[in-house]
Amino acid sequence: ETEPLTCKKDVLDCNEEEVCKENGLLVRNPTSALRLVEDGNKVHPSQEDKGDAAQISNGYSGVQSSVPCNGMGELMELEDRETWSKKIDFLLSVIGYAVDLGNVWRFPYICYQNGGGAFLIPYTIMAIFGGIPLFYMELALGQYHRNGCISIWRKICPIFKGIGFAICIIDLYVASYYNTIMAWAFYYLVSSFTAELPWTSCTNAWNTGNCTNYFSKDNVSWSLHSISPAEEFYTRQVLQVHRSNGLDDLGGISWQLTLCLLLIFTIVYFSIWKGVKTSGKVVWVTATFPYIILFILLVRGATLPGAWRGVLYYLKPDWQKLLATEVWVDAAAQIFFSLGPGFGVLLAYASYNKFHNNCYQDALVTSTVNCVTSFVSGFVIFTVLGYMAEMRNEDVSEVAKDTGPSLLFITYAEAIANMPASTFFAIIFFLMLLTLGLDSTFAGLEGVITAVLDEFPHVWSKRRELFVLGLIIICFLGSLATLTFGGAYVVKLFEEYATGPAVLTVVFLEAVAVAWFYGVTQFCNNVKEMIGFTPGWYWRGCWVAISPIFLLFVTCSFLSSPPELRLFDYNYPYWTTVVGYCIGTSSIICIPIYMVYQLIITPGTLKERILKSITPETATEIPFGDIRMNAV
Repeated sequence: ETEPLTCKKDVLDCNEEEVCKENGLLVRNPTSALRLVEDGNKVHPSQEDKGDAAQISNGYSGVQSSVPCNGMGELMELEDRETWSKKIDFLLSVIGYAVDLGNVWRFPYICYQNGGGAFLIPYTIMAIFGGIPLFYMELALGQYHRNGCISIWRKICPIFKGIGFAICIIDLYVASYYNTIMAWAFYYLVSSFTAELPWTSCTNAWNTGNCTNYFSKDNVSWSLHSISPAEEFYTRQVLQVHRSNGLDDLGGISWQLTLCLLLIFTIVYFSIWKGVKTSGKVVWVTATFPYIILFILLVRGATLPGAWRGVLYYLKPDWQKLLATEVWVDAAAQIFFSLGPGFGVLLAYASYNKFHNNCYQDALVTSTVNCVTSFVSGFVIFTVLGYMAEMRNEDVSEVAKDTGPSLLFITYAEAIANMPASTFFAIIFFLMLLTLGLDSTFAGLEGVITAVLDEFPHVWSKRRELFVLGLIIICFLGSLATLTFGGAYVVKLFEEYATGPAVLTVVFLEAVAVAWFYGVTQFCNNVKEMIGFTPGWYWRGCWVAISPIFLLFVTCSFLSSPPELRLFDYNYPYWTTVVGYCIGTSSIICIPIYMVYQLIITPGTLKERILKSITPETATEIPFGDIRMNAV
C-alpha cells in the first residue's frame, strides 16, 4: 500500500547498508511542515536537491524522482494507477450507473402512488439531506484513497473491512438477477423486427381463450377475465410462468432467455475487460442513447390522444399523503437506490480520477441529472398510460396497476404496439432499456473487479482479463435460477430481499465509520487537499448525524414491515420471507465476522486490539508528479 520515496536510478545507486535499509515516510508535523522521518534510515535525494527536500505547496516535502528503491537496495518500477482518459468519461460512467431501469419504472409508479406532485416534496428533502451527501462522500473517499471497497478500509478504519466483502457479495447478487431483466428486454428487441409485433394479436400459439384485443377493429368488450395479448406474450411466451408452480417448482430453463443472457454477458465482458479506458468509451453510447430515445418517446407520447389524463394523474397533488410515514420511507428509499451509494461503484470509479479532480462539482451534477431523469421519465410513461386509459375507456388508475418490470413489458409495450410506426418505436424503446441496463452492469462489476484487484494486486493485477472472464462466468451460472420458467419469482425475491436491507445496513455502517471513527474533521481535511476548500457545516452535519439517521429510519421501516410479495397470481408463501432474509443476511454477516477476525489477529490486550483496529493501518499516498507521498 505504501510506496517508498524514490531515488534517481541514473544518478545515484542505493547503498544497501547506509541508504536503503528501510523506506522513509513523509509525515506531517504539528506546524504543518513535513519532515523526513529516518529513525536510523536515510533517503537518497536527487542530485539537484541533495541534502534538502523539495518543498511542496500542499504541506508535504519530498524528493522528486522516478524510481523507488526498496529495503534490499533494489530499484523498483513505479506503477501509476490507471486514470480516465477524459473527465467526461467519468461523468458519463457515473450517470450511466445511477440512471438505470429503476428510473423508468420505479420512480413514476412510486410518485403517483404516494401523492403525485406532493411526493416531490419528501423526495427533494430526502435527496438534499440523505442521498446527495452520501453520494458526495463516496466519490470523495474513492478519489482520495484511490482504492476499491475492500482495501480502502485499511486506510480508514480496518475493523470495518468486512463492509467491502459484503458489498462484493451484494454486487454478485444484483448481477445474478438484474441482467436477466435485460435478457427479457433483448428477447422483446429481437421479437420487434417484424411487420406486426407479436403481442398485438390473440392468434398465436401461446394465447388462451381469455385473450382479448380491445384495439382490434371488431367491437370487443373487456370483461373481468380478459387478458391482453401483451400480457400473455410476456407471461406465457417470454417468461413461461404457466409452466412453473412457484418457487418450490421452478421448472426447466428457457433456452431462448439463456441465449439472450449469454449474448449480454459477452457484450459486458468485452466492454470492461481492459478497464476504465474501454468502458469509458462504451458509455458514450450506453449513457447518451437513452436520453435521445426518452426525448423521442416524450414527444410522441405528448401527441397521443388522452396523454393529458396521464400527466394529470401523475402530478395531481394529494397533500394528505404527506402525513403518512410510508410516503417518506418510499421517498428515502427511492432517492437512495436511485443514486446508488453502497455498491462500491462510486468508490471504484472515483479511484481512477486525478487527485485534484473537483468531485464536489461531479456529485452535484450527476445527482441532479439522475433526479431530473427520473422526473422526466414519469412524463414518458404517464402520457402513454393516459393514451391507454383513453383507448380502454377506463380511469388511469385502472391502467396503471402494473408495477415493476410489468409496467414496461406489458403496459408500455402494448401502447407502443398500437401506435403508428409501432415497429420503429418498439425497437428504439427496448434498445433504450438495454443501454440503461448495460452501463449499470458495467458499474456493478467494476466495483467488484477494482476491489479484488486492489486487495490482491500480486495475484490479479497482471491478469485482469482472466479475472473478469471468471467473474462473468460466475455471474452467468448464478443467473441460471432466474432463467427457469419460474425465474420471474426468483428475480422478485432477490430484488426485494437480497439488496434492499443489506445495502442500507452497509451504507449506514460506512457513514458511521467515516464520520465517527475516521473522523469528519480528518475527512474534510482530505477533501480540502483534493479540491482546495473544506466542506461546510451543512455537509458535516449530514455526514455526522442526518444521513445516518436517514438510513436508520429507512432500514427500521423496512424491517418492521417486510413487503408481502405477490407476482401475477402467485402469492409468495411465508417460508420465502425467511429465505429472503437469509439471502440478505449472507452478505451483511461478513461485517461482524471480519470484526471478530481482526480483533483475534491483532496483538495486545483487548483495549489495545480495539484501538489498533480502528486506527488506519497504512498511509494514503498523495500523488505529486512522480512522487508518492504518504499522509500518515
